[in-house]
Amino acid sequence: MRQMPAASEAALQHSRALKQLIQAELAAAGGWISFERYMRLVLYAPGMGYYSGGAAKFGQEGDFITAPEISALFGRALAQQAAQVLELTGDGGDILEFGAGTGKLALDLLLELEKLGNLPEQYFILEVSAELQERQRLLFEKAAPHLASRFVWLEHLPSEFTGLILANEVLDAMPAHLLACRGTDLFERGVTSDNDEFQWSDRPLREGELLAAARELNLRIDSDGDYISEINLDTRRFMRSLGDVLRRGVILLIDYGFGRDEYYHPQRNRGTLMCHYRHRVHDNPFYLPGLQDITSHVDFSAIADAAGNAGLELLGYTSQAYFLINCGITGILAQSPAENAKDYMPLANQVQKLVSPAEMGELFKVIAFGRNVRQPLAGFVSGDKSRML
Repeated sequence: MRQMPAASEAALQHSRALKQLIQAELAAAGGWISFERYMRLVLYAPGMGYYSGGAAKFGQEGDFITAPEISALFGRALAQQAAQVLELTGDGGDILEFGAGTGKLALDLLLELEKLGNLPEQYFILEVSAELQERQRLLFEKAAPHLASRFVWLEHLPSEFTGLILANEVLDAMPAHLLACRGTDLFERGVTSDNDEFQWSDRPLREGELLAAARELNLRIDSDGDYISEINLDTRRFMRSLGDVLRRGVILLIDYGFGRDEYYHPQRNRGTLMCHYRHRVHDNPFYLPGLQDITSHVDFSAIADAAGNAGLELLGYTSQAYFLINCGITGILAQSPAENAKDYMPLANQVQKLVSPAEMGELFKVIAFGRNVRQPLAGFVSGDKSRML
């Protein structure tokens, strides 16, 4: 960790304040909290957590870069799928995006949908960060003032919804429980403190929703040491809540992850927990609380099961590469003449990052669920991976 970029004194003070908040909660809880609770605090504690604070998170100045930040072609390709969904849902179809970040995807989507003559009635954004909401408003007012009135910010889900629900790199940031297996014994990994420093501490898992979810995995681990992995109950609740509100339309989720068999493979014995700080990736969630992102990969089988239990139909599951190619990203790239190398080559490099198996193309998946939508979706006409769920 000594090789990490130095944080400013103001940032360090912010991190120390959040650390004190967590220490106080630890004391009130008897000295132990689940890792899920720790992750929730460091990411979402009001005014102090990573996503509710004001520090830059996206792009070169932040800690990571998302697909919309890499290229506008991502949003333009996604707009082809959005246009089809809006046509299928008829008049009154809207778009609802979770965690819109800088607003770049929303902007690119609406500008392309305008070209296609298929704008939604409204573009709803459910964003937990007030600072990001303000950044989004400023971007829309500057880059597309004629469309700014279509954006509406929500504090909670509407009671019902028709249209497209979109979440790009949202599921991975939902707080996850850590499971530790030793032979047939199951433990929940939690957090304690020693001399004001956070440490791992495991407790036997004996009851509750987490134990039931762990038993469903039927793990058989042949190892002398611990087998560590994650179970995310929040993502399952999230799918149930979407199933409650969707009347007609499509839920489109884009994130990195695997199906259950690959996620919980015996050789993946350290789990998928990752931390992002200034474009460095490491595995220490106790480093500078509040100043770094903490994520885990998505178990798409659990997502599909929860969606099915909520009465939603699986409409497609594929890699990001197949989805973007199915949506015509290469054709959109071809609109820039290859002879104009100055303009064409940067766009070609961006597409390469989005679709290459060595970059984002294979690790990132796209999964779609729907209600009262029968026509096959354009983004899933080839490259079906549903057998992997």
